Amino acid sequence: MKKKIFSGVQPTGNLHLGNYLGAIKNFVELNNDDENKCIFCVVDLHAITVNQDPKELKNNIRETVATFIASGIDPQKSIIFNQSKVSAHSEAAWILSCVARMGWLNRMTQFKEKAGKDKEKASIGLYSYPVLMAADILLYDTTHVPVGDDQKQHLELCRDIAQKFNNDFKTDNFFISPEPLIQKEFSRIMSLKDGTKKMSKSELSDLSRINLTDEKEQIINKIKKAKTDALPLPTTIKELDSRPETKNLIGIYSSLTGLTLEKSVEKFAEKNFSEFKESLTQILIDKITPISNEIKKLLSEKNYLDEILTEGCKKAEIISAEKIKKIHEIVGF
Repeated sequence: MKKKIFSGVQPTGNLHLGNYLGAIKNFVELNNDDENKCIFCVVDLHAITVNQDPKELKNNIRETVATFIASGIDPQKSIIFNQSKVSAHSEAAWILSCVARMGWLNRMTQFKEKAGKDKEKASIGLYSYPVLMAADILLYDTTHVPVGDDQKQHLELCRDIAQKFNNDFKTDNFFISPEPLIQKEFSRIMSLKDGTKKMSKSELSDLSRINLTDEKEQIINKIKKAKTDALPLPTTIKELDSRPETKNLIGIYSSLTGLTLEKSVEKFAEKNFSEFKESLTQILIDKITPISNEIKKLLSEKNYLDEILTEGCKKAEIISAEKIKKIHEIVGF
């Protein structure tokens, strides 16, 4: 049996190294494995849980698809589509929201983090976001979902919803409880200016991140100015715990080269940061500039990107419509 893999990326625009190493690089590896059947969704319904400029959103959807393809995802092998064009996602989200429980959603830490202190002003969409995520996954009989630390709780909720639906309607295994796919030897990518904060496009300084559209000179400049400390590079992994910026840069190097963190520390033990930064800069240039060049080329071919989405939506519609039809029968519609 092939693994059925579903994953979504929000079309926020300006995807960066954290997005690439945390998700997209893994997508490419999954796409290239013939044992997998992959569906990659541009989750534009999720994106509007916070205010979006309509023109920017449309452009960001295309840019996300361009990034997928430029990074190595083959649209002939995998389904690539945008969520809003397949109505089953919205319909399934409503039905599953009648199965999910308030207590479950109240435990979701990501809502608390994003809503902040004044959660009464947050949108209902931001609150019920995990139910839509569950619908995305369950519509395709997904067996495995690539997740980072921030999404593990949402996947657990998805499994709870699937189990409760099956129990409530006495339909054993109608919804499959998906398993998480956790990347091995992956370091969470942090800001180049502050190793205690996650790399983010929302941070004001562009020097805090490597964008996937950055050119060679920009990468050189950003790594040169990346924050470090006054000590030589460490000799043991344990030393990294008290040196967040050093840990981040070595983690980036390890994730790009495929070396373990131990091997990377061993390779640069007691060396100066100037020597290490040269190596890190070169590997970034080798990995990122071809992606950057291809993204820019693809963004000039809007019709091609739209065709990929149209074809992907047709394929996703066939699968999800069949599942929704069965859900109707089970629920009694």
